[in-house]
Amino acid sequence: MAVAEEIRQPAVRTAPSESFAHRLTHAPLNLFLLIIGILWLIPAAGLFVTSLLPPAVANATGWWHVFSKPSELTWSNYDHIFHNSTITHALVVTAEVTIGATILPILVASCAAYALAWIDFPGRDYVFVTIVGLLVVPIQLALIPIYSLYNTLNLYDTVLGLILFHTAFALPFSIFLLRNFFAGIPRDLMEAARIDGASEWRLFFKVVLPLGLPAIAALAIFQVLFVWNDFLVGFTLAQDNTPIAPALAGQLRQFGTNLDVIAPASFFSAVIPLTIFVLFQRYFVQGLLAGSVK
Repeated sequence: MAVAEEIRQPAVRTAPSESFAHRLTHAPLNLFLLIIGILWLIPAAGLFVTSLLPPAVANATGWWHVFSKPSELTWSNYDHIFHNSTITHALVVTAEVTIGATILPILVASCAAYALAWIDFPGRDYVFVTIVGLLVVPIQLALIPIYSLYNTLNLYDTVLGLILFHTAFALPFSIFLLRNFFAGIPRDLMEAARIDGASEWRLFFKVVLPLGLPAIAALAIFQVLFVWNDFLVGFTLAQDNTPIAPALAGQLRQFGTNLDVIAPASFFSAVIPLTIFVLFQRYFVQGLLAGSVK
């Protein structure tokens, strides 16, 4: 009996000269990207160094003078902001509004997107076109009417009112993004699940949501970044329960150039959304490309 011998082909190795030529070709692009990255990091680094400087030094000199006297750096500014009731309350309000205004639109938009993608009902296309049209409505157009409505319904200066406002304006984009992704799920998979007797709710929870995790994660990152950094809505629809951005503006108006409060609070408020983005950036990129090609 003849024995067939397995022929293994050697792995293709790149010659050192080819590798060097490849790196040399991409060197200008890598250098350009490195310069752009450094330019983007300089303001954040300056804000961080300023947040560690004593008030007298921060107001008298630039942050770059710390390289000549690094001993002037101190963490006392961060201790002060966590004993500032206005800043700490604003951080708590911002966290509550961000969590609520992220979870609620995702729940509503995912159900609506599934219906628009996989359930046939009269006027489905007209509903979707109407939702897409709502994307062009600016937030500024609704601030004054919502302000009057909230005063009537006792929702002004409440966390619930801010959550509902952000949810309402997040729904058009959320439904648009999730519907395009859900529509890209293979029809054979959905039909096979229906043949096996799966109901619409079971399809939604067991098939669509697990497959739609990248788009949902991207949507959550979008919403967290927008709500956490929002100034206009919190400034208009809240007075005592203001988020961190209007609270920092109020501190600046009240104390002038008090960098020992503004700098550490600003840096701390910026670190949280940046950390979330870095941790989930893989899902963010997948969600941006999701549903773009069928």
